[in-house]
Amino acid sequence: MKRQHSMPFGAELLAEGGVRFRLWAPGVDAVGLQLDGAAELPMTAAAGGWFELTVAEAEAGNRYLFKLPDGLLVPDPASRFNPDDVHGASEVVAAAAFDWPDGEWRGRPWEEAVLYELHIGSFTKAGNFTGAIERLDYLVELGVTALEIMPVSDFPGQRNWGYDGVLPFAPDAAYGRPEDFKRLIAAAHERGLMVLLDVVYNHFGPEGNYLHAYAPDFFNPRHETPWGAAINFDGEGSRAVRDFVVHNVLYWLEEFHLDGLRLDAIHAICDDSSPDIIEELAAAFKAVPGRARHVHMVLENERNQARYLARNESGRLVHGTAQWNDDIHHCFHVVATGETDGYYSDYAAEPVRLLGRCLSEGFAYQGEASAFAHGELRGEASAHLPPAAFINFLQNHDQIGNRAFGERLAHLASPAAMEAVTSILLLAPQPPLLFMGEEFATTQPFQFFCDFGPELARLVTEGRRREFGRFARFADPEVRASIPDPNALATFAAGVLDWSAIDREPHRATLELHRQLLSLRHQWIAPRLAGMGNGDPQLKLLSPRCLSINWTLGDRSLLTLLANLGDDPLVATPPGGQLLFATANLDADALASGQLPAWSVAWHLHIGDRP
Repeated sequence: MKRQHSMPFGAELLAEGGVRFRLWAPGVDAVGLQLDGAAELPMTAAAGGWFELTVAEAEAGNRYLFKLPDGLLVPDPASRFNPDDVHGASEVVAAAAFDWPDGEWRGRPWEEAVLYELHIGSFTKAGNFTGAIERLDYLVELGVTALEIMPVSDFPGQRNWGYDGVLPFAPDAAYGRPEDFKRLIAAAHERGLMVLLDVVYNHFGPEGNYLHAYAPDFFNPRHETPWGAAINFDGEGSRAVRDFVVHNVLYWLEEFHLDGLRLDAIHAICDDSSPDIIEELAAAFKAVPGRARHVHMVLENERNQARYLARNESGRLVHGTAQWNDDIHHCFHVVATGETDGYYSDYAAEPVRLLGRCLSEGFAYQGEASAFAHGELRGEASAHLPPAAFINFLQNHDQIGNRAFGERLAHLASPAAMEAVTSILLLAPQPPLLFMGEEFATTQPFQFFCDFGPELARLVTEGRRREFGRFARFADPEVRASIPDPNALATFAAGVLDWSAIDREPHRATLELHRQLLSLRHQWIAPRLAGMGNGDPQLKLLSPRCLSINWTLGDRSLLTLLANLGDDPLVATPPGGQLLFATANLDADALASGQLPAWSVAWHLHIGDRP
């Protein structure tokens, strides 16, 4: 099966032969095309700031650049591949040449989602798309149903988290060619795995973005962001910008047959128009050709805007499928580690109560004032939404990598606390997300890394160390100087997963715990999640560190969590139903008598008539 998404810009192979080149450059009065280093070919100006040219002799594999009136040569912003990095020439790609073997693939319903976030460059020693294929069978055995891949769009240098991309249609050459990414996706589908990709529509990276030179209307100085002027979604000329992003969504979903996208930090997108760009992108998801398959739009949004997660009266999506729930991460972290600095301060007073609110209502902050944000009201009511709208996690790339030394949660919390919170994560009705290596408690950090040019590299290193100067432990300049340099190869290398650890203790036991919990989820819980609505949750706070929650699942069975997340033993009435799981420190006799040791968790399922 062949797949290609046609776009009104970039380089498009024509059925009759040749290539049509098209660039939106409203900031200049002329543009030339340099093809395979030959003499410049003048492009024809068209209405609305467009320039175009069809070259009958051009073909797949040709390299090309656009030449501006001042002589600057720039890559295609819609390049499908830039083999020599972001400053080099773009390559004409024959997208339809790839023969997809997954014509019968229709994706998976969201209720089955168990996500595994990974960074292609550090997931394996190979550090590329092909290397990732070697670990797919392992992920299936683990119980994962969906890969969530950090951004692969072309970034400057050889290593980057991916959020500094500047060519959003081009998989980075450090990971392989576009066909290699397609092979990874096809191999995942063959094994029943969905593949979601992180995409960034709130900014471009600081190196290699040439849009200012010929399309200043791509940005709207009326809106200021941490990266400068905002991408222009609501000012003059914004239709072309919105089309660029809408086509990027359709490109990944159609041409790469992805099962979904995670939209990074939509709270940093500035757009006063109606419908706003998030609503327009949601419509694009619904318009994907072959939409009989499941396609999922995942959001990251610090504002907790529940409106983007709404369902209609029939339970169908209005906009997004689900959101990363930062609130529940922060609750888990405070509960497990006792850390209360920075944004954790908002969760410090009653972490277990707020954890219960996340598990039963979605967001912890639903319009309350955030002390960390100087009293700003944060969030919208979310209790009416189904658990499927909230992705739970203990760790992700941000929450690990934005620490000065990239420590994993297992470095900070006790084994008993880790078992307790892991069991809550993996058996709760909300879709869980694991970050690569978490499932075997890797000892390796995941630090912020990049590979910028010398001057920018120095500024990034200094800026990161200065950022941590607000924390007491980094007040001493010598201590700040010990924070790893993001541009150093060693900083990246420290986070490349050591897969030999899964054959050693205690990593093997942690891996087996994750496999056990996910097996229980797939057997007993996932098949009952569809149609549950919000689950009519019943939350009881039995003490400041102990809670119980009941959810009514889609088949009317009752799922119950009982958790003591403190250092003191407690007594509680045991729930009825079948015991699905109990932490290692909680034996059946103790549970039957209501004895809850410190850091103990039990899950029960009652099928049939209620107790």
